[in-house]
Amino acid sequence: MALNIQGANITARGSPNGQAPACDHLDLVPAAAHGPAECAQCLALGLAWTSLRACLTCGWVACSDESPGGHARRHYEETDHPVVTSLEPDMTRRWCYVHGPIA
Repeated sequence: MALNIQGANITARGSPNGQAPACDHLDLVPAAAHGPAECAQCLALGLAWTSLRACLTCGWVACSDESPGGHARRHYEETDHPVVTSLEPDMTRRWCYVHGPIA
């Protein structure tokens, strides 16, 4: 479907129930094996983390936004690797820093 918004012809991707378009970043990442379950930057700074995230592009492990350092987001800002997964037990959450939660 094509939309014409203020003179811009934009092709809209379909999505169920009128939700926002699905994130296509997950299709682009290789799902790399992650490193040790620790935030090296927090360890170096003497900070404690709340939870950890692993970058699905390169496997880098860093603390979440809820942690004092927020190093996983900083990794995204430095590398443009947008998709992370939680390393918390019994949690399969994945997050795209561009689009938000991924189902």
